[in-house]
Amino acid sequence: MNTIAVEVVFALPERQTLRRVVLPAGSNVGDALAASGLAEEFRKLGSGRVGIFGKTVPVDRTLREGDRVEVYRPLRADPKDLRRIRARKKRAEG
Repeated sequence: MNTIAVEVVFALPERQTLRRVVLPAGSNVGDALAASGLAEEFRKLGSGRVGIFGKTVPVDRTLREGDRVEVYRPLRADPKDLRRIRARKKRAEG
């Protein structure tokens, strides 16, 4: 049986978890989440977003050797709004 090794990562502001899992060839992102033990954390987040090397993918995406599955948490604030606030603040100071 052919196998692949992938990493599954999950980060919170105060901690980061990285787990390396070995799966049967043809496994998908959902399989990696389950094998890593991070599936429960993923459900708690409720964001439903995962990616591979920074690109969002569906959980049924087939994995390749060496893929890095990333579990994304919901954003606290929209990055565009934060940039606008910083720009306004800088104009007011300057």
